Amino acid sequence: VLFRSSIQCVVDGRFVGVVANSNWAADAALVQLQEAVGWTQPASLPDVHHLADFLRQAPHEVTVPLQQGDLLSEEDATLSCDYFKPYLAHASIGLSCAVALWNGTTLDVWTHSQGIQNLRDDLTKALELPKTSIVMRHVEGSGCYGHNAADDVAFDAALLAMACPGEPVRVLWSRADELSQAPLGSAHLVSLRARLSPQGQITHWHHELWANGYSSRPGRAVLPTLLGASQRANGQPIPLAINPPLAAGGGSDRNAVPAYTIDNTHVINRRLTVMPIRTSAMRALGAYANVFAIESFMDELAHLSGQDPLTFRQRHLNDTRSLAVLNTVVERSTWWHLPREEGVGHGLAWARYKNTSAWCAVLARVHAGATLRVLQLDVAVDVGRVVDLDGVINQTEGGALQGMSWTLKEAVHFTPQHVTTKSWADYPILRFSEVPELNIHVLDRPDQPSLGAGESVQGPVAAALSNALFNALGVRVRQLPLSQDHILQAVNDQA
Repeated sequence: VLFRSSIQCVVDGRFVGVVANSNWAADAALVQLQEAVGWTQPASLPDVHHLADFLRQAPHEVTVPLQQGDLLSEEDATLSCDYFKPYLAHASIGLSCAVALWNGTTLDVWTHSQGIQNLRDDLTKALELPKTSIVMRHVEGSGCYGHNAADDVAFDAALLAMACPGEPVRVLWSRADELSQAPLGSAHLVSLRARLSPQGQITHWHHELWANGYSSRPGRAVLPTLLGASQRANGQPIPLAINPPLAAGGGSDRNAVPAYTIDNTHVINRRLTVMPIRTSAMRALGAYANVFAIESFMDELAHLSGQDPLTFRQRHLNDTRSLAVLNTVVERSTWWHLPREEGVGHGLAWARYKNTSAWCAVLARVHAGATLRVLQLDVAVDVGRVVDLDGVINQTEGGALQGMSWTLKEAVHFTPQHVTTKSWADYPILRFSEVPELNIHVLDRPDQPSLGAGESVQGPVAAALSNALFNALGVRVRQLPLSQDHILQAVNDQA
């Protein structure tokens, strides 16, 4: 391909970039490259339609977060259910961007990374530069809750800048890059089984999960975790995503230990030791999938034993603050006790985030028509001492809406060769017109330590919506998102 002198092509293994003096020229050169270069992509990704089977069968390592009392066999279980969460994208509306400048001895990088010193550590490894020669400058940019493409785009800018000494190089990922190449939240399978006594009390509980790790942030591993670095001629594969230790909140096993009082409880975490799709940190880590599963399963056990879902939860709790958020959200709701309408359902869920942080309970009111429409959400949170009430409300509102978007709409799609999610048409997110009436009830505890508020609500929202859907239709959907296709599939399976 022939370029004008103002355009430079940088090729290093599978890393191919163009540097131009305008966005238009760079885009035009990229079109030429796409037409001229052919890529061979092996069929290395799992079957998207049988992703749960892949997770269960893939190589993995086993840890046991909790082993208490007698183990429950499948034969002795009163109820056994599987719950599934797909790969999720960060899907920030703003795109990842970085600027780098190399003067021959010093590399300046302007980045919106969440961890600029850890990013510098990986740039040091990937570019073989002394740490003292890299200057990191944090700037405001596209945000996310977790590990998005901000670090990757910073490496891209740095590598291209080193090919153009003395010239600042700005790299902006495209929407297609952002959705298909940034780290994803892991797909996650949870298998639950429980045994009920004749009196309707849970005597045994078994929680088993399969997922990739939930962190591959830069600076933590021996090898760089930057996408572009892995594509260079001498690049090494990106290390497997890991899980933070449970004492620090956990990763895929976050909130896998139920907060209920059950004498015989076993929790098994199976972290995959293969990573066909890159995964890393996403808001709430494994808590979103685990709470969705646990609180959906509690709802199923309550209905199976003919008990009210709220009363059933209360009889398995002895923690006063857990009971307080549950009771508060019900007492303060203006609609929970109203007569039910045709096609309208109510659902309840709660959790204590990380089992050590904020308590959160959610009530959901939905209308199940052609699609699932959320009418109202009531949320009660106990974050200990409230320092900034408006901040707690804002964080909880935002988390509830993000959890609602994940639960109703979001899933990454792919073929055996590559991720096919590349636009908002492929990856719809919640629209402003779909935002329900949302009420946040904050329990201030001025005599208690302050706790974080930002990630306590996503899991309870997912389960509350699922439970409300069941209340409206009498159909249990255990596969996220709660899309029209999955609802129809559940209806057909039940028929």
